Amino acid sequence: MVMNNTTYNQLCINMEQLKLTQMVLHLDEVTDFVTSNNLSFTEGLLKLSNYEVDFKEKNASRSMIKAAAFPFVKELKDYDFEFQPGVNEQEIKELCTLGFLERSENIVFLGPSGVGKTHLATSIGIAAAKRRVSTYFIKCNDLLQQLKRAKLENRLEARLKHFCHYRLLIIDEIGYLPIDKEDSNLFFQLIDRRYEKKSTILTTNMNFNEWDGIFFDAVVANAILDRVLHHSHVTAISGKSYRLKDHIKQTE
Repeated sequence: MVMNNTTYNQLCINMEQLKLTQMVLHLDEVTDFVTSNNLSFTEGLLKLSNYEVDFKEKNASRSMIKAAAFPFVKELKDYDFEFQPGVNEQEIKELCTLGFLERSENIVFLGPSGVGKTHLATSIGIAAAKRRVSTYFIKCNDLLQQLKRAKLENRLEARLKHFCHYRLLIIDEIGYLPIDKEDSNLFFQLIDRRYEKKSTILTTNMNFNEWDGIFFDAVVANAILDRVLHHSHVTAISGKSYRLKDHIKQTE
């Protein structure tokens, strides 16, 4: 791959116009590598284009993670399974392979406050976002407030379509704040629309037999549970507060 200065400069100009910034950046390096290893033009072009593809893949992943509105960026490697031995590490790793998305299955993390439900839900969400799966994280109360406001403004249909657009929707903290009858009906509409079409991850501190109390109406609560649990993976977490683990270890 021997180029004269005119050819080299024009190639750089062309790549810059095409926004192939990484190919421009690594052009000299790859040219030297191809020459010293006696590689073909095709092999050199493949190596050069790989830099561009890798860079754009990483940028796309970062953009998807940012758009998902996670409360923090914590991956599965950051979770302390030794502190919560009741959580099946292999099972969570399997969920992070995202096979459940292909089957439109749901995930429910159930347990008291502080045991790491949101961390695990976010970890799976980040794994999905990194693979360019449309993902969105929202707390249950914020979700209901948005739907209620949309209904008042006669744009409920559009808002429901917005939340149904995401291939993976994470609804955090179900049961932490009271839900009235109108909220229950709105939540049911969303779950019903996503049922067997898209995957939803839910975190809750309430056992399923207590959902009648969460959703005001026992009939609506049962209808929601039927759709959530029909195709689902349920992880019940019990144990010490994950947030207090460092303080507990110091005390011990």
